[in-house]
Amino acid sequence: MKILPFLSLLLSSLFTFAQNAPKPYGATPSKRQLAWHDVEVYGLIHFTPTTFENKEWGFGDADPKAFNPTDFNAEQIIKAAKAGGLKAVILVSKHHDGFALWPTKTTAYNISKSPFRNGKGDMVKEIEQAARKNGLKFGVYCSPWDRNNALYGTDQYLAIYQAQLKELYSNYGELFMSWHDGANGGDGYYGGAKEKRSIDNTTYYDWKNTWGMTRKMQPMASIFSDIGPDVRWVGSEDGMAAATSWATFTPLPPEGKSVAVPGQANYPQSPMGIRNGKFWMPAECDVPLRKGWFYHATEKPKTSEMLFDLYLKSVGYGAGLDLGLAPDTRGQLHDDDVAALKGFGDLVKHTFANNLASGAVAKASNTRGKNFSSSKVLDHNKQTYWATTDQAHTASLELDLKSSKTFDIISLQEFIPLGQRIEAFNVEIFENGSWKKVYEGESIGAKRLIKLEAPVTSNKVKLNITKSPVCITLSEFGLYKKTS
Repeated sequence: MKILPFLSLLLSSLFTFAQNAPKPYGATPSKRQLAWHDVEVYGLIHFTPTTFENKEWGFGDADPKAFNPTDFNAEQIIKAAKAGGLKAVILVSKHHDGFALWPTKTTAYNISKSPFRNGKGDMVKEIEQAARKNGLKFGVYCSPWDRNNALYGTDQYLAIYQAQLKELYSNYGELFMSWHDGANGGDGYYGGAKEKRSIDNTTYYDWKNTWGMTRKMQPMASIFSDIGPDVRWVGSEDGMAAATSWATFTPLPPEGKSVAVPGQANYPQSPMGIRNGKFWMPAECDVPLRKGWFYHATEKPKTSEMLFDLYLKSVGYGAGLDLGLAPDTRGQLHDDDVAALKGFGDLVKHTFANNLASGAVAKASNTRGKNFSSSKVLDHNKQTYWATTDQAHTASLELDLKSSKTFDIISLQEFIPLGQRIEAFNVEIFENGSWKKVYEGESIGAKRLIKLEAPVTSNKVKLNITKSPVCITLSEFGLYKKTS
């Protein structure tokens, strides 16, 4: 009988906590989008006959026998990605050339017609299994454009494309992402026709029902394209978002059309998003590790320092970083790529291993109560957060570090399940007996990494939220020193 009062007290406490929590503001992320935000950095693997042609886009006419990696090693690729700090990979299971990397029933132009594993291979399965074995999530990209298929451009092709997606959705476990780009129609082989075919991409792929299939078969897979619906393109392949970055967006249909579709939108707002946009649609910053998406022996990978800078300007602006990985003709990542990834991964790991704010005392000018106290920003738990009362749309949060600390990176995170709220803020340090402003910005969102021009030393740091349309939430506050 004693358990009943305990349960009553527990339920009462939970109700009080929920009742006192701030109301959501604007568009908010879905469960699948929150999982995507947690990944932060992932890879996009390009490896088709195009690799062996030393091209960026295959025409669709390459002999399947050309796809013959001499020493394919999925484990080597995935371990290099993991060493780089990547938490997931997306395999280009079919690029525009139409060559499928799994033994599909939908087209004869697939891996079973190549010498790989004596015609019995399934590269999608090998990459997927290696990823899961090493703790990485897995996703797929299947190009809607098919430069090999004789039926592309006719009303019979959509069923083929949807069947390909069904196979990928059915046979390779839970996917964290279904990735789509906007390349649609043009010159191709098309079963030997060797001609240009144009399609109306606002209707041809029936995206409403095609993506409806994704939702039904892979409900946790975030869908990426130029205009979402889950993750939008940042608008370039430079690997960076805008410093002021909003996770909300409102895609607009092209002139004369009633619906926005992939391949139609290259908005000037793509890098920064749209404040108070209709949908939660954060940006993906995609960039190849080398110059091109496919391997070319004359190219070199970006240095670990360059990659770290891109990390700060993508993940550090509330977006995701999608890094293009290109196996060579052996079917492995080149030693230079492996070294660049390892250096990048070590830089991120070592830089953020020690939060110099740990052990500090946090004091806020306003708080919602003990369940939302200022100490929540230092508990290393993204599910807890400091919040102000409904009437407090500005506030200050001061950290007493207890002793002088030297840092050059400031990390801030809002509690995004309740939306992106903060619109302006600044950071001050206590120096020579007074407060000195070291940074001023607008958006925070899922994560804001502020790289100061030079290291600063202080025993007190203050965050001032100077503009928010509603009460404030903040889940994390960190101070770090970049390693060399």
